[in-house]
Amino acid sequence: MKKVYKNIHQDLIEACGKGNQKAQFEIYKLYYRSMYNVSLRIVNNTGEAEDIMQDSFLDAFGQLDKYKGTATFGAWLKRIVINNSLDVLRKNANLTFVEEYDYDMQEELEEETEYVDLKIDEIRKAMSALPDDYRVVLTLYLLEGYDHEEIGEILNISNSTSRIRYFRGKKKLRDILDESRIKNLLFK
Repeated sequence: MKKVYKNIHQDLIEACGKGNQKAQFEIYKLYYRSMYNVSLRIVNNTGEAEDIMQDSFLDAFGQLDKYKGTATFGAWLKRIVINNSLDVLRKNANLTFVEEYDYDMQEELEEETEYVDLKIDEIRKAMSALPDDYRVVLTLYLLEGYDHEEIGEILNISNSTSRIRYFRGKKKLRDILDESRIKNLLFK
């Protein structure tokens, strides 16, 4: 039997289910910023992220009868935002999900280095420069906290493909950051 979560805003959630617009606006105010950021990290476009966030709230309010409380409301809403973001990427034909094989992950593990002194803006800029399939996996894994099995289910790929994209994306991110730092040193 799955655990049922008692949300701290359960009264608002129940009022939203009854169509109470004031409660819907309160829920929106509580979650809009984090849901926008989730979408932005996936689609890498502010206008698209705003539209997706709005559509996701409408979807959530229209589907509250499907929310069974087996996850927190925020996690349930985030899943809607992620799915809507991925749908937009697919619709724009920017993201292809194909299986990847024959990859030596040990090579990537041996190349691990730390980037402790980086600024958040540098990392954000570098993340936005990644190809969509790498950026999406890195975002879901590093920023949203999903494991490779969950990412595989969300993207309809295998766990190993998720891991491969994670390691390749991380390597590409390192390369972008290294290149950026070299340019900054040369053109100071």
